[in-house]
Amino acid sequence: MSARYIGLLHPGTMGISIAATAQRGGHHLQWASAGRSSATRARAQQFDLVDAGTVAGLCARCDLILSVCPPHAAEAVANEVAAHAFRGLYVDANAIAPQRAVRIGAALAQAGAEFVDGGIIGGPAWEPGRTWLYLSGPRAAEVAACFAAGPLETRVLAGEAGQASALKMCYAAYSKGTTALLAGILAAAEQYGARTALEQEWDQDDPGFSARAAQRARRSTAKAWRFAGEMDEIAATFRAAGLPGEFHAAAAEVYRRLAVFKDAAEAPSLEVVLAALRARP
Repeated sequence: MSARYIGLLHPGTMGISIAATAQRGGHHLQWASAGRSSATRARAQQFDLVDAGTVAGLCARCDLILSVCPPHAAEAVANEVAAHAFRGLYVDANAIAPQRAVRIGAALAQAGAEFVDGGIIGGPAWEPGRTWLYLSGPRAAEVAACFAAGPLETRVLAGEAGQASALKMCYAAYSKGTTALLAGILAAAEQYGARTALEQEWDQDDPGFSARAAQRARRSTAKAWRFAGEMDEIAATFRAAGLPGEFHAAAAEVYRRLAVFKDAAEAPSLEVVLAALRARP
């Protein structure tokens, strides 16, 4: 396919890895520096992203815009693009509920853009076979072709926009939802003086489980501020499907209590993590 001009909103640790895959395919990557942090600027410069200055500039220069941002910001980012009368193809690759993805797609269509729904499973895409971008919507295959050079993997789902987001929500409901559950269990056991006995029982049933649970709780802290919003989206996804959303609403609260560790240089000890969870807001 011919080279495209792709605008990235925004080059965080995940977004920049996706941009690198598109660059390997010969596409031209741009971003908007207005209001972005020094860390974001450094990533964009490292990978030679062209600075369009503002979102308005990005909309004028690019025929495809890719949104990779925290879940709570997804709709505001899309609305800003729609406000600039973008007429190209907009890809939302955020961890949002499928009904929110459909709503974003409708708003962009009303403004004259076309929409593809995306969901990312895995960490930043630096190794083949580790990170998947699932896509749904009429032009999903066209978007997938932009990343054919790898290492990001893509998979097009049948059906309309919303399918990719639904898959992402159901996957993260287990992977990140159970991490929040384990962290909460450990904090409760610590509060009641039963953690050592619990860990012994866990390891009797499944050798090494207590160490794995502790590692999951500690490793979740760096992104807890972002996972909280994702749990809110999962709760909304469940409720829209006629299922109770309270479990993941509680998981969101677990992650909010861990958001104090954002930007920490290293993962805190388990004891520090449990203390943060037990501290009542």
